[in-house]
Amino acid sequence: MRIGICDDEKYIRELIKNKIVNQYDDMDITLYQSGEELTSSDVHLDILFLDIRMSDKNGMEIARKLREKYKRLIIIFVTAFEKYVFQAFDVGAFNYIMKPIDDEKFNDILHKAVSACNTYSTLENEIQEKYILVNNGGLHIKVKIDEIMYAEVFNRKVVIHKNNEIIEYYGKMSELESIVGDNFFRPHRGYLVNFKYIIKYDSNTIYLENGKALMAKQNYPKFVKAYMKYNQKRR
Repeated sequence: MRIGICDDEKYIRELIKNKIVNQYDDMDITLYQSGEELTSSDVHLDILFLDIRMSDKNGMEIARKLREKYKRLIIIFVTAFEKYVFQAFDVGAFNYIMKPIDDEKFNDILHKAVSACNTYSTLENEIQEKYILVNNGGLHIKVKIDEIMYAEVFNRKVVIHKNNEIIEYYGKMSELESIVGDNFFRPHRGYLVNFKYIIKYDSNTIYLENGKALMAKQNYPKFVKAYMKYNQKRR
């Protein structure tokens, strides 16, 4: 398991590293002294401890950039400013730690993150094997659920959007919703989105890697809660 620590204070980097080593002495730990160094790195991290306020880049912006590239990265913000905490979940943060760092709180979050990472590896393998069969003009098409970015209703058809493919079939969105599971959410009666592919969102629109979906305003609070649960469910 690879853990990254990004903070422009050397003392904090070393402090967090030592706290991790005290709990897990077999982790592959990489230290980054700036946001630029982190974003330019090609190391694939499983868990990242990220300072929010650094001299070169804002941690929130770094997190958004990383989230576009690494959907499953577990991000734990480290900050001395409580006002940033509520923004953390907008970028799918797993949790946050306040400075000065409390040992008990740190260890609790670290253990949950490691457990989530291990659990996710198992769940990911199971999800990738699940698929649905749809009938398009007599042609039966096998669609892996994990590859569905989002679906929409158009002219009485369900239109499934994948990365480089669109599949249409006559059916009901409610039936598809009942099959795909908790990794999906229906923000609007005409749309069903996969949390995995969300880049950003607001109270009107969800932006995905390959398209966008409408958000019904009355569904926004429920969506935010479900998305937070999705990012934290592996605790």
